[in-house]
Amino acid sequence: MTDPRRQTWPGHPGRSAVNGHGERPRVVVVGAGIAGLAAATGLAERGVAVDVVEQCDYLGGRVGGWTETLSDGSQTGMNRGFHAFFRQYYNLRALLRRADPALAALTPVEDYPLIDGAGRRDTFRGLPQTPPLNALAFALRSPTFRLRDLIRLDAKAAAPLATVSVPDTYRLLDDRDAARFLRDINFPDAARHLAFEVFARSFFARPEALSAGELVTMFHIYFLGSSEGLIFDVANANFDVALWDPLRDYLQGRGVTFHTGAAVDALTDDGGVAVTTATDRLPADGVVLATDVAGLRRVVAASPWLGDAPWRGRVAGMGTAPPFVVLRLWLDRPVRADRAAFVGTGGREPLDNVSVVERYEREAAQWAARTGGSVVELHAYSVTDPLDTVRDGLIARMHELYPETMDASIVHERLLHRGDCPRFAPGDFADRPTVRTPDPRIMLAGDGIRIDLPVALMERAATTGWAAANELLGRFGLAGHPLHTVPNQGRSALLRRLATTGGGAGR
Repeated sequence: MTDPRRQTWPGHPGRSAVNGHGERPRVVVVGAGIAGLAAATGLAERGVAVDVVEQCDYLGGRVGGWTETLSDGSQTGMNRGFHAFFRQYYNLRALLRRADPALAALTPVEDYPLIDGAGRRDTFRGLPQTPPLNALAFALRSPTFRLRDLIRLDAKAAAPLATVSVPDTYRLLDDRDAARFLRDINFPDAARHLAFEVFARSFFARPEALSAGELVTMFHIYFLGSSEGLIFDVANANFDVALWDPLRDYLQGRGVTFHTGAAVDALTDDGGVAVTTATDRLPADGVVLATDVAGLRRVVAASPWLGDAPWRGRVAGMGTAPPFVVLRLWLDRPVRADRAAFVGTGGREPLDNVSVVERYEREAAQWAARTGGSVVELHAYSVTDPLDTVRDGLIARMHELYPETMDASIVHERLLHRGDCPRFAPGDFADRPTVRTPDPRIMLAGDGIRIDLPVALMERAATTGWAAANELLGRFGLAGHPLHTVPNQGRSALLRRLATTGGGAGR
């Protein structure tokens, strides 16, 4: 939290904790991903009794980690792939600090190279941190963006980039797709494919399937709205070991009970709300539904008393992004020592990025040191082809990008095919359900839930989790927790004035 202009949203006033008189309020949190763990933390720290119900056997949701046995009988950590913990993820980092005050489980990645199909390379290394100089420096040193491209930008059409404010930006742009917006501002094709598509891929979507409001807000969060920069941290061990096992211990120390391997069937209301599973009925004074999209739709559909028809229709209408593939390969020889930990790619379908896992993850580093090999992870987003075709295409692209792997043998491999990330398509924003539901005892949380703050991805999950806890804490007369974001307006007064007057370069 080095940005002096970060914005603080104070929690509501109230008692600091449940007093010793009377029965403690009890809340059931459904889902132990980032959103659910943030909600559980916010509630437990005020003395609320909390049960967390999670259908998987591990915590962390889509950022969870587990142990797998390789073909040689050895065990190793496994997860759904690379995640970047940016410095402006204030609310997520506040959650992690509960169990790791120094964030010792995170290690910085010093660069984030982008390589397109022609071999052109962009980098975020050494950029100034002050907006808008950071974006200007990135553009001017990029091999895909020239000074003449900057002059040709349509300043009036590009004005929303300088005037971001949530939710107004969504109201202005959510009906358009990101690809159309970039065409409208006359953004050069080569730079679009390399730079802006990185943001689209963060949502597992192609630009033509992503809301322009979401793209512009992302640009604000990482470039024009924050001086934290685009350099990020990664977990230095598998996610369970580095992040969630310590947080589980912290929460259990505050009385939180975890029910893992338990899927929720429905919510009931027979004079008091309760969460039912195949084996339990958990009465509660409040519930936080912090599931993925499919889980939320299923639980709401099975709880016909919850909400009115329009709200239930909004939940039922939530969509998921196209599926993606994570292919992790254990190779019998190392990749070159100068390979970056993470590289984003453009124009190299089906490959979207490649990670050299032993560069940052302890378990992979131990395997590589023991065997002399490398652990390489390949991602493909918006997958429509058969999995065999995608797998072979990913390996071919790895050989193309890292020729030293052509003679390597694959000792072990794991392919994950998932399609459970929320959709952020044009037009979705207005009908996306919010943290509050029609029943004041029931809250929603997750990265697919609307909150009118400039947050996205893992940070949106954490922020909605804290917000859900705050809403219930208010019902119990307990103090809420503060939230922090990048500024919820365009950072540069000059750019805001130019946007308002339509000044600057144009077509």
